[in-house]
Amino acid sequence: MEYISTRNIQKIFSFKDVFLKGLAPDGGLFVPKKISLYTSQEIEKLRGLSYKELAAKIILNFCSEEFNEIEIKNLVDNSYKNFRVEDVVALKKLGKINLLELFHGPTLAFKDIAMQVIGHMYEKILQKNNLKINVVVATSGDTGAAAISAIRDRKNMKIFVLHPDNKISEVQRKFMTTVNSDNVFNIALASNFDECQKFVKSMFADKDFSKSINMSGVNSINWSRIVVQIVYYFFSYFKVVNEDEKINFSVPTGNFGDIYAGYVAKKMGLPINKLIIATNSNDILKRVVNTGIYKPLKVEHTVSPSMDIQVASNFERLIYDVCKLERTLKLMNDLSLKGEFKLKEEELEKIKESFCSESLSEVETKLTISEVYKNQKVLVDPHTAVGIGAAKKISLKEKTVSLATAHPGKFPLAVREATGIYPELPDSLKNILDEEEIYDKLPNNLSKVKEYIMKKQQLL
Repeated sequence: MEYISTRNIQKIFSFKDVFLKGLAPDGGLFVPKKISLYTSQEIEKLRGLSYKELAAKIILNFCSEEFNEIEIKNLVDNSYKNFRVEDVVALKKLGKINLLELFHGPTLAFKDIAMQVIGHMYEKILQKNNLKINVVVATSGDTGAAAISAIRDRKNMKIFVLHPDNKISEVQRKFMTTVNSDNVFNIALASNFDECQKFVKSMFADKDFSKSINMSGVNSINWSRIVVQIVYYFFSYFKVVNEDEKINFSVPTGNFGDIYAGYVAKKMGLPINKLIIATNSNDILKRVVNTGIYKPLKVEHTVSPSMDIQVASNFERLIYDVCKLERTLKLMNDLSLKGEFKLKEEELEKIKESFCSESLSEVETKLTISEVYKNQKVLVDPHTAVGIGAAKKISLKEKTVSLATAHPGKFPLAVREATGIYPELPDSLKNILDEEEIYDKLPNNLSKVKEYIMKKQQLL
């Protein structure tokens, strides 16, 4: 498969380029030049496959020039060995809503599903090409932990994780900072997630710097994350509905990566009716879907911190798909110079064909946690609650799957406040709260961060 940038359709990239670079050299995001459309018959042939079998088939479509069928099968099998359920994910019925649990991996978040595969991909590609890299990633909580878990102790790579100091849960932080590996470096930045993400993008854009450290990234802007996440849309579709029946997905959304994977699944032919963009009070995506105006505001801190984002980086991929190259360049330029952009009416209508959106306040989020426990005796974390609440508000007629993105034990205080129940971590992870933390605090200063990374990457 050939890849291009959302800001340049002339230059062609391989999967290896896309995987290792993360961000395109022109500041755009990588997308396939063309996505193959499955027929309904081809989709139905996938029904009945195990999760791992399905993953191997779908992932191979996007990287067949880099991996053969046997390599991908082995890679997938090895990636999911340490998951707590055989099918990688699990489905629960919550009244009219089907809850897709994506948190059965090593760090109790949906990001493990893609990140574990990426860790093995890195190892294979670096070994094949005799390369060494430094992975730099920003996290609003879960991405960093999942990336560290996937990359720790692997040869030929180091990982630097920026998280906003004192703005993620204790459990989220400790999943990162208690990892004592020589190739792992945690940075607590005196800022918010958007600034962390901005710093990472700036480092990628600084060609001298990024080249000097052979920089790579695994944030949701990395196309490989999108590819691996497509799988659970197909898998849950087969589990919930019959042939040719349409389905909706409600997705707790911050950076627009996970829900964009659902959009790609729809472009591949999966009969998705609507993708519900579920947001907390940081509702930039709801506002743009309702008004056509994309305008970041001040970040509000909530009980669902992984969604405390006002710059949804992956939205550029959707903009490119809907608006094409020239308009994408203009809109991204408007965003850079004016701090906002406005979609044309016909562009907005095209987005609304696939997406709708709702937001939940703090009160509504906690009430949803409480109601789910009261009615179904199921504990859900605040992010998952936002997805459930948004699906209930919109109440579409088709069957709906709501994505459960994190284990409730990662946000125990919010869950206890809503239900009176303190959710416990799985037995194998309970000791993490007592383990020693290793991380460095840095000011909100890009030069200081670059200086730190430059120094540390030379140590190994």
